[in-house]
Amino acid sequence: MKNAMKTGAVIDRFEGDNAVLLVGKDERQAVFPTAGLPEGLSEGDYIRMEISYDAKATKAAMKESTRLLDALRGRRS
Repeated sequence: MKNAMKTGAVIDRFEGDNAVLLVGKDERQAVFPTAGLPEGLSEGDYIRMEISYDAKATKAAMKESTRLLDALRGRRS
């Protein structure tokens, strides 16, 4: 699996509890909850982001979804 991806983003605007970010050189739009951002940021501020794969969380989520599906189908896990 590829190492973490690092990129930058600029805060374009705030909409309710979300920030609209323009990410990377292409300035692709992404909506991100403001609760996950450092306090005190304003429109026009630049941030750095690091995105990485979490194998442990993925495995746990898959196990939980299988358990829930089995419960819906009337099976025990």
